[in-house]
Amino acid sequence: MAPAHDPTLRIEDAVNDLCPWSGKPIVAEALTLYNGAVVGFCNTECRDKFARAIASFEDALRARRVANAGLHQ
Repeated sequence: MAPAHDPTLRIEDAVNDLCPWSGKPIVAEALTLYNGAVVGFCNTECRDKFARAIASFEDALRARRVANAGLHQ
């Protein structure tokens, strides 16, 4: 599920000025919170791509931890 625009996030608080995917300037409508920091993107598609990537990495890490612990999912 893609994150919705969060009006409490402010572009002034973003840790970046350029979108990590496209290199274009970030916009207020495409902000997200990651590890306690506001991260900006050039559009909501790039923001949502980031959210999907994070979810994929977290799922892979969780599966590895379960496998390493000898547990079954």
